[in-house]
Amino acid sequence: MDNIAGRKPALGWAVNISVILIVLLWIFPTVGLLVSSFRTADQISSSGWWKAFFPTEQTEQFRTADPDGRVQDGDVFVVEGVIFENAEANIASWGTSSRDVSAYAPGETADLGDGETLTLNEDGTYRWTGNDEQISGRGQRFFVTATQPPEFTLRNYDNMLFGGSSDNISKAFFNTLTVTIPATIIPILFAAFAAYALAWMDFPGRALLIAFIVALLVVPLQLALIPLLKLHLSIGIGKGYLGVWLAHTGFGLPLAVYLLRNYMAGLPRDIIENARVDGATDFQIFIKIILPLSFPALASFAIFQFLWTWNDLLVAIVFLVDSSGDTTVMTRHIVELLGTRGGNWEILATAAFVSMAVPLLVFFFMQRYLVRGLLAGSVK
Repeated sequence: MDNIAGRKPALGWAVNISVILIVLLWIFPTVGLLVSSFRTADQISSSGWWKAFFPTEQTEQFRTADPDGRVQDGDVFVVEGVIFENAEANIASWGTSSRDVSAYAPGETADLGDGETLTLNEDGTYRWTGNDEQISGRGQRFFVTATQPPEFTLRNYDNMLFGGSSDNISKAFFNTLTVTIPATIIPILFAAFAAYALAWMDFPGRALLIAFIVALLVVPLQLALIPLLKLHLSIGIGKGYLGVWLAHTGFGLPLAVYLLRNYMAGLPRDIIENARVDGATDFQIFIKIILPLSFPALASFAIFQFLWTWNDLLVAIVFLVDSSGDTTVMTRHIVELLGTRGGNWEILATAAFVSMAVPLLVFFFMQRYLVRGLLAGSVK
């Protein structure tokens, strides 16, 4: 009796817990990138992203102000300043040597020898004193351990999207849109016509053509990259947007035709036959009946094609990227950042989340059509 349809299984709670754990495992990296993209390099290097919402203790290196700005106070010269712009920072300890960064408490004075001293107060103000020879050079180095309040900044996004440096990803962002949107629409246009013909039009060799399309699904695209590039070069397309559009169209058509054909074949036959009795042509049936009813399958493939094209690196390198860098896409730009800014986690996190933002929006807005399209034609 436990297997009766409609009755909940005994281990339903275990299934629910497993689903929640899987969802959390997928969400954590995305949330980590999002939080890290709003943090500074010092914060990322000193604590994990999960501590970003709580006060953290950090040890940083500072130097006093330029000794050229010193003032004379009796027999000694003095340099004064403040190390923290954030007045909420709470200094726990400080030191003048990297071997003992907690040698002194706030307000204590460090004896640097021969009458030279350094005092750091709890509010972040310091006072460096000494004779004319001692108060010179680059300034006195010291280390401060302080409890910093949670802090977030938009500076990373400002540099990545609007800055004038080589880190600017806005051009690569629009290049990726230029590749992805046509490479998503073109396969759908061709596949929809082909799927209708394979589902509702009777012609010789239709079964063999369907079998051939299914066989193309298991062919690795890497096998076709170099021959297809040689073909593009021989006919004058070369490396450019047209070439990468055609490449993505060719690689996406087998799945598109297969998915849409299965969905269209499962539509009620009575609707098609009634339309033909009323004198509708195949084109009119396709435009006015099939396409509106096939929207879930169209949206499902559009999601997949958009995600594959947006996150693609290999096809873009082969068919698009040139020496000038004017057509660099997001994935290529992030790879270049890994080489030039591999230690700057705040930049990499920001670039990665900008790259993820658009696919996430597309998926969340169209996810209700995904399962309906994938299950199309699986049952009758």
